[in-house]
Amino acid sequence: MGSCLIGTHCLVLALFLQLAFGNGGNVSYDSRSLIIDGQRKLLISTAIHYPRSVPAMWPGLVQLAKDGGANVIESYVFWNGHELSPDNYYFEGRYDLVKFVKIIQEAGMYMILRIGPFVAAEIGR
Repeated sequence: MGSCLIGTHCLVLALFLQLAFGNGGNVSYDSRSLIIDGQRKLLISTAIHYPRSVPAMWPGLVQLAKDGGANVIESYVFWNGHELSPDNYYFEGRYDLVKFVKIIQEAGMYMILRIGPFVAAEIGR
């Protein structure tokens, strides 16, 4: 797949997620911290790779991360599971990215979505 096409897919996914979940918060920063909607935030991140577990586990994993002090979940978008062949996309079951993002949002947490195309997380190719 050409880099232009990959870039287009990433842009479409990013726009979809912004429209579906974006709350339009105001983000700025100064020499001390990030400021989100007028409040200083210290972002503490942990990774949960959604395809490595089943959707029934996601709420518990997100809650464990939150209970442990994290307020940001980071994950790759695993394109080798989402685009099985050119223009053949799969976003169901353990690859239901929308459901995963909604669970994080419902927990009142932020997300860093690493849209790729490269994943350096010890996965089979």
